[in-house]
Amino acid sequence: MLRLINAAMNDELFFSIANHTVTIVEADAVYVKPFQTDVVMITPGQTTNVLLNAKPYYPGATFLMAARPYFTGQGTFDNSTVVGILEYEQPLNHTSNAKKMVFKPTLPPINATTLVANFTGKFRSLKNPNLTASVPQMDRIFYFTTGLGSSPCPKNITCQGPNGTKFAASVNNVSFALPTTALLQAHVTKKSNGVYTTDFPINPPNPFNYTGTPPNNTLVSIATRLVELPFNTSVELVLQDTSILGAENHPLHLHGFNFFVVGQGFGNYNAKQDRNNFNLVDPVERNTIGVPAGGWVAIRFLADNPGVWFMHCHFDVHTSWGLRMAWIVMDGPLPSQKLPPPPSDLPKC
Repeated sequence: MLRLINAAMNDELFFSIANHTVTIVEADAVYVKPFQTDVVMITPGQTTNVLLNAKPYYPGATFLMAARPYFTGQGTFDNSTVVGILEYEQPLNHTSNAKKMVFKPTLPPINATTLVANFTGKFRSLKNPNLTASVPQMDRIFYFTTGLGSSPCPKNITCQGPNGTKFAASVNNVSFALPTTALLQAHVTKKSNGVYTTDFPINPPNPFNYTGTPPNNTLVSIATRLVELPFNTSVELVLQDTSILGAENHPLHLHGFNFFVVGQGFGNYNAKQDRNNFNLVDPVERNTIGVPAGGWVAIRFLADNPGVWFMHCHFDVHTSWGLRMAWIVMDGPLPSQKLPPPPSDLPKC
């Protein structure tokens, strides 16, 4: 068994072992229906357990394990390939003058979006009530756009963004600004005034053809706006990629919860058509999922964990540009459903 962890800051990665296939059995600490593949795609922060079956004995053979980025953005990019080595032990009494053989894997093209979509679509839960939760029904429905944009350039600074603006990223046209007071601290002490508001837009405020020609105005607002949810709310969230500054795959991570990936596709999400094709039988359960380049992904989760929970792109640079937001989950009625008070010695932010 190999445990694969993408610890890169800004790279989604293809991984392959020459002349070998692997069987995927787990994703983000949840069992999945096993399936075989010769290429694994893993986004920053995702984990995957795979089973590797040893090959028949190759005298003196070396198999390269290789990883290279999957990239859908614009601009120059380091497409270096990193390799490890898989070798089989030789018997103690083995003697051979055979030429040493080195096998190299064939990795997909750096922008193989269709292959990535087909790969991620193979993940299914075990549909075992002892190992996975049931898919929640929906109390609240949200539609969030994710992507790049720009914001006004600060005075006396030269910016490299479009038309002299500053590069920014946003969710529903809001580039999230981290406050100087911790969000959880403001929530617990009920002193949110001046720290955050709870009016985050539940739908895109300025609808347009998200995967077509970008609008003339690509400026985003900069604010600290959150969504507040009652305890045990069942949430359906559709994450839509946008083509502003180029369509790009965005690995979104949700803190505090696992979620079910119930649907994905290319183009603009159409609720009337696409919801009919949702997988509510055996969707995979994860905590990080890629929003397809030029497409969308639908997830569901149960808000049963009180607190303030960050959701953000796992590309570090996109998070720093503002592709992030936060959910507030209120306390439930029972003592076990309430956020515990902070310790007395907790430093103030």
